[in-house]
Amino acid sequence: MRIDQILAAGEQPVFSFEFFPPKTEVGERNLYAALEELRSLDPAFVSVTYGAGGSTRARTIEIVHRIRAEFGLEAMAHFTCVGATVPELRATLDEMLAAGIDNVLALRGDPPAGHDEWVKTEGGLEYSRELVALIRADYPFAIGAACFPETHVHAVSPEADLAYLVEKVDVGVDFLITQLFFDNAVYFDFLARARAAGIEVPIIPGIMPITHAGQVQRMAAMCGASIPAGLRDELHARGEDAEAVLDFGVAYATLQCAELLAGGAPGIHFYTLNRSPATRAILSALKLSRPWEPAVARL
Repeated sequence: MRIDQILAAGEQPVFSFEFFPPKTEVGERNLYAALEELRSLDPAFVSVTYGAGGSTRARTIEIVHRIRAEFGLEAMAHFTCVGATVPELRATLDEMLAAGIDNVLALRGDPPAGHDEWVKTEGGLEYSRELVALIRADYPFAIGAACFPETHVHAVSPEADLAYLVEKVDVGVDFLITQLFFDNAVYFDFLARARAAGIEVPIIPGIMPITHAGQVQRMAAMCGASIPAGLRDELHARGEDAEAVLDFGVAYATLQCAELLAGGAPGIHFYTLNRSPATRAILSALKLSRPWEPAVARL
């Protein structure tokens, strides 16, 4: 089913999970174990990332197909411009269509291996909006795209980044998923700016539960997400106590998601890192407390 149709139904918040193609047999077993455990939470969809330079193209399509066929879950394939000519991009889209895939997350992608800055492939595309336009013109997929509440790391300014997002949505994006963030004020401010700029598609907040202090700091630095001082202090106070960090991370993400849903967010997209325990605990608590409903409705 198309994700834009799922979102349009609007009956409940849309919960979704992101996974990446594993590189080893152990990693593959862990992925499918996580999927089995998370399936019971009835996610609206899951997504599967696309390796650097398109390195996991075949694996991404294979995993998405398997998730749909064996797990009965809707799945979305990530898709980037990196390392491919336009005919090669079309060939991959044809493969996705033949595999029965309905949803694509269209991304520019990170710079190719060995490059610090983005380099367009000769005969390829330079911007994600060009990829969106190509898909919209010739393929029936529902198209998602990324957005950056704290501004893309390569953007010259927040205003320029938002103007680019407007162009991208205008050529055919059906919904947006944000980069991870740890301060909800960032999301609500970005939402207000996006709506004022004329962007009307659903904007799903992307949340990464903190399970390891060092890892979250590296991820935040890589994507330009800020870590609030209070959160940083709490992580530092737990030092090398991995269990304490995990417990705090689950509690923090649960509160963060509850506030987002109470504030009208259309759902939550969890960056799972191919693990299930933290996401299971958070989503189970959310489904039990139902913060998106008015308090009086829960009495």
